[in-house]
Amino acid sequence: MATLGHIAVLGGGSWATALAKLLLRNADTISWYMRRPDRIADFKKGGHNPVYLSDVQFDTDRIRFSSDVNAVCRESDTLVLAVPSPYIKFHLDNITEPLHDKNIASAVKGIVPDENKIVTRYMMERYGCADENMLVIGGPCHAEEVALERLSYLTIGCHDTAKASMFADTLSGRNLKTVISSDVDGIEYGAVLKNVYAIAAGIIHGMKFGDNFQAMLICNALREMRRFIDTVDPLVRDTADSAYLGDLLVTAYSRFSRNHNFGSMIGRGYSVKAAQMEMEMVAEGYYGTKCIHEINKEHGVSMPIAECVYSILYDGITPEKAIEAVTDSFI
Repeated sequence: MATLGHIAVLGGGSWATALAKLLLRNADTISWYMRRPDRIADFKKGGHNPVYLSDVQFDTDRIRFSSDVNAVCRESDTLVLAVPSPYIKFHLDNITEPLHDKNIASAVKGIVPDENKIVTRYMMERYGCADENMLVIGGPCHAEEVALERLSYLTIGCHDTAKASMFADTLSGRNLKTVISSDVDGIEYGAVLKNVYAIAAGIIHGMKFGDNFQAMLICNALREMRRFIDTVDPLVRDTADSAYLGDLLVTAYSRFSRNHNFGSMIGRGYSVKAAQMEMEMVAEGYYGTKCIHEINKEHGVSMPIAECVYSILYDGITPEKAIEAVTDSFI
């Protein structure tokens, strides 16, 4: 495929909204799938997403909205998946259109639930998508800062680096810079793990452990991330790069980080259910924690921080007891 052709965004949340805004800077038109027709009607009426990043204005004449995912897939050459990971399988499994010749750009920060597979792997196995047509959109970047037009960075991963550069050009602008990588699997796994570690950072913040302990947590989380990724996908990579360390830092520390905020509520004494009810958006690290736990049963990587978070969220261990058990593992 000489060009990316017509591009579609699948998803109606904050990340989908931010990416659509970026795409429209360089594309004449895009298609946009949202599940709810009433949200589409409100969007067209007000010129903005009625629920997420509602301050961001759009020229809706340049957007082909549809609540029919198959119609959007049929008319598009490149699909940008920007659905929260807990719901990705539901949306994908509604697609009956052939996707084997489409470019698929995953902006999903999680793993396909029940399958315990990264999105690119699932798309190749489920829909026969070609490896060279699979792209991933990594950080470090928050949707909110993109919407505020603050200087931001994205990592675009693809085994076809020319295609990665082509897609990066569709997003780049004065306040958005891009980095190209061929480490597709590593970027995806890193995006899952940084959410898990952001929950851990939030928990100790809520427990008022302080900056010194937080720094040790992040240092050890990066080591843990490297051990896991290098085990499941052995490659020469530097986890100090922005797609790994940068994304970990912004997610662990930022006030925009829903995973950090979710963890902070747990650290302050909220139950898992109460914290989820309080959140206005999905904390994907909650689901990612279980997926990583299940995947690691096969690999046996030493992951004390990830297991600490799992024990709090799924085994009912108190944060005090779980954190105490992990502190001696830090180096």
